[in-house]
Amino acid sequence: MRKNPTIERKILTRIARKKSNVLLREDFLDLGGYDQVGRVLKGLAAKGKIVRIGYGLYSKARTSTLTGEPVPVAPLPTIAKEALKRIGVEVVPSRAESAYNDGRSTQVPTGRLIGVKKRVNRKIGFKNATVEYEFIS
Repeated sequence: MRKNPTIERKILTRIARKKSNVLLREDFLDLGGYDQVGRVLKGLAAKGKIVRIGYGLYSKARTSTLTGEPVPVAPLPTIAKEALKRIGVEVVPSRAESAYNDGRSTQVPTGRLIGVKKRVNRKIGFKNATVEYEFIS
């Protein structure tokens, strides 16, 4: 006799099938209540299956070859841009990126400054590294 799959197993299955590297808490609300999904996601983050990058934002994880700790599967600027798109914020190149791409500057942008079209009051980051936003009209 088979047991019904737990909410944790259902969430892990959905994460494995997702093409996106960014996971929102709202992606799993059909599987259980808000608090229940939050507890499961927190547990998965503690186990190293996913990493928390912001309030209600998670990323798929891989094990770092240097430290052995879980890290996001993609670089932070890539994950942050994908997360912003998922929450409905239009992402555009920052002034530094535009200057570099147009050949007006030889300084390579770090990618930690992301150009946005509207106000963002959300902290996205991992460990001590966070991204900043530049309003581009």
